Amino acid sequence: MPLKRECLLLFMSWLGSLRAQDENRVVFSLGKFQNVSVPVNGTVQVVISRIPPDVSFITLQFHTPHRNVTLSYTQAPVYGQSVTAADAGLLSALLPNQSTLSWFLQTPDGNSVAGIGVMLPYMSADPVPGACNQEFPLDIDPNIYLQYNLFETTISFAPANIGYTRGGTPPACDVGTDASTRWRLVYDVYQFFLPEGDQSEQSLISGVERVANVENIQDNSRKVMSLSSHDQTQLSFNSLPGQGVIFSVVVRDPVFNTSASYIPVHTYACSFNSTLDGCSTLGRVSTKVFFTVIGVAGLFVCFLGHRFFKCELFCMGFAFMAFFFFVLITSTTALEYNIRLALTAVMGVVGGVVLVMSWWRFGSVMVCVLVVGLILGFLVSSIVFFTPLGDLPVFHNDVVFWVVFTCIMVVVPLFFIRWPREVRYTSYKIHSALQIHTDVCAYVCVFQGNITTCGVVGAYVVVLTVNAYTYTSLSYITLDVLKRFLNHNFSRAFISVPLQDIDFIMITLWVVLGISGIVVQLYRERSHPFFPPSPYVMWKQERERRKTNVLDPSYHKPSLPARILNRVRQLTRRTEPAGESTPLLL
Repeated sequence: MPLKRECLLLFMSWLGSLRAQDENRVVFSLGKFQNVSVPVNGTVQVVISRIPPDVSFITLQFHTPHRNVTLSYTQAPVYGQSVTAADAGLLSALLPNQSTLSWFLQTPDGNSVAGIGVMLPYMSADPVPGACNQEFPLDIDPNIYLQYNLFETTISFAPANIGYTRGGTPPACDVGTDASTRWRLVYDVYQFFLPEGDQSEQSLISGVERVANVENIQDNSRKVMSLSSHDQTQLSFNSLPGQGVIFSVVVRDPVFNTSASYIPVHTYACSFNSTLDGCSTLGRVSTKVFFTVIGVAGLFVCFLGHRFFKCELFCMGFAFMAFFFFVLITSTTALEYNIRLALTAVMGVVGGVVLVMSWWRFGSVMVCVLVVGLILGFLVSSIVFFTPLGDLPVFHNDVVFWVVFTCIMVVVPLFFIRWPREVRYTSYKIHSALQIHTDVCAYVCVFQGNITTCGVVGAYVVVLTVNAYTYTSLSYITLDVLKRFLNHNFSRAFISVPLQDIDFIMITLWVVLGISGIVVQLYRERSHPFFPPSPYVMWKQERERRKTNVLDPSYHKPSLPARILNRVRQLTRRTEPAGESTPLLL
């Protein structure tokens, strides 16, 4: 009886170990996605069987949302036989008569992780991704390696080779450069943008399934550019913190009209492990407070800016100086972000006060509105380069970019600011009438340009305020220019960003607010002077009028020094008694 019990226990133990092995073994089917969970301190064997004989090589790709995973040819990962990443892949060339294949999957830190994987078959005529690798650890490396910082996201990959049959000798990579070698291959780089603000696992998995193979990549992704085999296999893109992007590369063989895909890689340009400024806490409190305040000011300028001219000048001077000073201190110092933001706000206030005081002292409307017009020109120029025009290769040159950008920025205010020109005529009356008409036309243009600037710029500031609370691509209209100021390498980056549902809503809000602000201000100011007079100039004119107007009582009023001296004399002089000092007798 004890013997039977021991045999039963041994049998149950054997079934348990067999069941554990089954749990750590996953069978894949070619072209079908498979959900895989790696247990704590465990290894999962990935198996494919009944491989068709016309398949020459197979790629396995495995994707996790945020955690790294290790794919290995051997059960114990070794250098040169494994790869560790959130988007990892391996490629195996098949031997003659080989019908089964296996890899091993585990986590580098021993924690559990779940992800999705797929195996893709390729024929002998298809190019082999990463087969001419000379930089990365694997002999054949189909992975795309990604790095990002605040400014740019860089991807790099190993060159491919032309295909070959099972058991055949791989073609040499660098023997010749004719059409019979791998130099004939072409690389197409694609971008696929995930839904804005959606960092969920379901969104990522759905996106990966849409860009896993060549056909899906070409149907669902946006082609960025094509590279020849002579080009460098490294590209830079604009970093979009919080926005999910999947990068894919398809290598094409134009001779056989075949293609193969590298392992797609995704990024949110932020860290999910950081408790400060991570993907879930991108918006700093200081940033939200700062943009909320300037958003209220922008809404005020949009509808009432010209009516309260001094407030408008203060806001425009604030924006001009704040942008300039933020670029200056960021590029020359290593101060913490909140300190930089506080200093930027202080210098913005100084800039606003200086612009108001310059108008108050000198009374030059043209000069002040010229500064306001340059802000509108900056925004218009930024919008131009936010379009696909900004990705043209010629604008990757810093000199060309800044010359064109500055020209657009300067030309825009010239449409509104027209200086009066004196024209000589034989008749003085005709000359005077035409000169007055020219002055009026000039001030009308400046008046309309100032109100247009208030509406357009004020409405865009409201859009920036919304971006402090929820993601919108429209913030990159000016942010891309700021990045180019701060990072010299940003000129090589592709700056295209997606326009999704929230962006179209924000564009509609921008247009509605801008047009409404312009119409309201034009209607309110139709019966008022074009611009309010300078207080200092008015005081000087009033002083001159009083000096020459004898009928004005103030003309006979002593000067201020004389009045002060007279008052001092009264305080120090003894008062003499006047009249009767004795009481009257009744």
